[in-house]
Amino acid sequence: MKNRKHKSDLVILFATLGLMALGLIVIYAIGPMRANVLNSTYGTDYDSNYFFLNQLRSVGLSLIAFFAAFKWISYRYVKKFAKPIMIIALAISALLWVLAISGSSLAKCELGECRWFNLGPVSFQPAEILKFALVVYLADFLTRKKEEGSIGKWKEFWLPLLIVCGLSLFLVVIAQGDLGTGVALIAIIFSTLLVVGVPTKQYLIMLALVLAVAIGAVATSSHRMQRVDAWLTTLSGGESTNSTYHIDNAMLAIGVGGFFGVGVGNSVQATGYLPESINDSVFAIMGETFGFIGLLLIILVFGALLTRTLKVAERTSEANERLFVTGVFAWTLAQVVVNIMAMTSLVPVTGITLPLLSYGGTSMIFIAFALGLVLQISCYTSREVNIKNENISSRRGIRGAHYSSRRRRS
Repeated sequence: MKNRKHKSDLVILFATLGLMALGLIVIYAIGPMRANVLNSTYGTDYDSNYFFLNQLRSVGLSLIAFFAAFKWISYRYVKKFAKPIMIIALAISALLWVLAISGSSLAKCELGECRWFNLGPVSFQPAEILKFALVVYLADFLTRKKEEGSIGKWKEFWLPLLIVCGLSLFLVVIAQGDLGTGVALIAIIFSTLLVVGVPTKQYLIMLALVLAVAIGAVATSSHRMQRVDAWLTTLSGGESTNSTYHIDNAMLAIGVGGFFGVGVGNSVQATGYLPESINDSVFAIMGETFGFIGLLLIILVFGALLTRTLKVAERTSEANERLFVTGVFAWTLAQVVVNIMAMTSLVPVTGITLPLLSYGGTSMIFIAFALGLVLQISCYTSREVNIKNENISSRRGIRGAHYSSRRRRS
């Protein structure tokens, strides 16, 4: 094996760009419908192109973030600021919680949950920054602890880790009521712990503890229990109720799409029947629009993106980079799997976006930046030397040396 700069992973590049482009097309088609629904329901005055133009801006910023991370911002530079990035992410998440409690207009709330900062024409979700910060921080923290030989020790390893991870989950799951993002954070935490080599017994104990807390968070929330009840009702074939409305319409959208879909701009569910049609439910809308074939292709593109990301993690020789790429892989995988399973009634409906496809700026920008860093790291992965070609070159070199020596002797 040898490590030297080479071409970037084109699958990651084109999969990322392709998913962004597809999401933009879908938002262009269903954005006017979303505007009409909100205007007629809440008396707002959204222009028919409002959501498309916002998504176009988000895609533009995400492309800048993606290529900046790929070409200009070295990961070696980013990892130097792992602690400050984590502190900033926790601080702004805590600030949002304080503003929400105080009833400040700077905290944007929807359906009783305050997850966004409202800064006039600009709003952003600190939980998305926290995902990226946690990936960078864990890569740095676990690498240092591995080098120190303190993996698994209570005071040096578990105590600081539990403080940071516990506070992150509290600020997201409890303070913001965002269990979907909590799932992504848990995936990041336990995937990196697995790769760094935490003792199996300790790993399983911590996993059981987190699962118990997650179950408790669901059981103590009436809103989340309603979603569980709706899911169980759907699985058992029970009668449709208000609580099963979301999943019923998601399944209907996918079913109506059939094999080839109804075509771009012809979605019925996007006209107000399916909640969050441009966000959490965009997979179902794509099923209606592009049909089974379209959904299969989307899943294959995500599969290619995830497979190549994992391959980068396997081939990088730097421990910090391996943990970072693993975290990005787990982050993306968790959101893709949970979103798709929720829209197909395999798990209860959870508020989690489909990466690079759902409407929204903060989520797309930060995951694009993270994937840009993965693409940068892919240029420095280890590759096996082709022994056959190397032997041929060596023999040519030997023959050349003999020939030169004969010429010198003559």
